[in-house]
Amino acid sequence: MEQRKLVKIGVFGGSGFYKFLDDIEEIKMETPYGMPSDSLFIGQIGKHKVAFMPRHGRNHTIMPHLINYRANVWAMKSVGVERVISPCAAGSLQKHIQPGEFVICDQFIDWTDGRISTTIQGPIVSHPSPADLYCPELRELALKTAQQEGIVAHKTGTVVVINGPRFSTKAESKFFTNQGWEVINMTAFPENYLVKEMDMCPLNISLITDYDAGLVGDVPPVSHHEVIKVFNSNLEKLKRLLFTMIENIPEERLICNCGQTMACSQV
Repeated sequence: MEQRKLVKIGVFGGSGFYKFLDDIEEIKMETPYGMPSDSLFIGQIGKHKVAFMPRHGRNHTIMPHLINYRANVWAMKSVGVERVISPCAAGSLQKHIQPGEFVICDQFIDWTDGRISTTIQGPIVSHPSPADLYCPELRELALKTAQQEGIVAHKTGTVVVINGPRFSTKAESKFFTNQGWEVINMTAFPENYLVKEMDMCPLNISLITDYDAGLVGDVPPVSHHEVIKVFNSNLEKLKRLLFTMIENIPEERLICNCGQTMACSQV
């Protein structure tokens, strides 16, 4: 257990991203919220121990609306993780954001329905603010790393999170586009919010796999097959971004207040 407490960085893998580290220690666990999607896989990147979990399970058997997000995030917290990186496959809602590019999101819109999205049950009353959800230190490092690696990464973006498992209709997608939102995904909420609620630093890295259906007349309807195809063709680029970024994460959190989220939210 003492060794596990040195694990300060966590990574959730999404569609097409089920394995990240070699020479791993597998940790199976139950949580106060039930079973997580899979084991935690602990490995080493540079000077850091890193915990990885495939959010859909290693065989992609868990749909986005059925993921036990609280259990997954609690599992990361329980081994000492302080920073959580959440890469995900996502659609583009704007023509200037192209498949194969990345968006380092800075805002989200919750368009889900029925998901349990908090661990707060009282009796202490708390209202954690998600106004600026994503960790500024991790966002800055992700963008700097992408630039160094020659990877196109958009500096800002709002991700609208839909419930799934269905994709959007053309009318829905066009509405999202007309709002000026950039990215659409099925897992960024409540995962990223729960990370912040548990006093860890959240980072969303959206890998754009397709143009969403609302760009009417210009793109074919989204299909899971095409999403995975484009994701897999960019997987090595994503891993290069993650490995290089993680190697350069400082030991201590320096410029963010993510670790004081709950202390600052209590009435």
